[in-house]
Amino acid sequence: MGAHAAAARVGVVFAGVRAPGGHVKTKGTIYLSNIRMVFVASKPVGNFFAFDMPLLFVHGEKFNQPIFHCNNISGFVEPVVPDNQNRALYSTHTFKILFKEGGCGTFVPLFLNLTASVRRYNEFEAQSAANMAPRVDPLQAAQTPVDDMMHHAYVDPNDPTKIYLQQPAPESQLRRRNYHRPADAN
Repeated sequence: MGAHAAAARVGVVFAGVRAPGGHVKTKGTIYLSNIRMVFVASKPVGNFFAFDMPLLFVHGEKFNQPIFHCNNISGFVEPVVPDNQNRALYSTHTFKILFKEGGCGTFVPLFLNLTASVRRYNEFEAQSAANMAPRVDPLQAAQTPVDDMMHHAYVDPNDPTKIYLQQPAPESQLRRRNYHRPADAN
């Protein structure tokens, strides 16, 4: 099962803790797939170009709707620790994604549903390993929210972030009216 792009939002602001310490705040684009969320900065800040957040390592996520500021998602993400490294050398990162140009109405539910789906898959896999049951991939047995969305919605191939719940009616079905007077039959 590969990664499927679910949504992208341009013009968001990413604020977070930058490894090996310090804070970063910059504008860019956030991409969401069924596996991860990736922020790509429009203009690099120092050596900060992008930030990859595997959905399995995201926790404490929260959708915020402040009165005097823009809607945002905040939370924590655990680092991906290389096999030969000590976990104690890596700290948990905080993140906040501010939707300065709107677009959270589609992005946030997809993000929350995909995060829950990844967690269910991880719990199922842990139970299967504990029970020594034959391995069955629940993402293939049951459709992911993105797959389900693709079967029940139409996506503009030029902009996959635009989702149509009904197929747009072709123009040929539009009713045309003639406002000219009919010619006299004399």
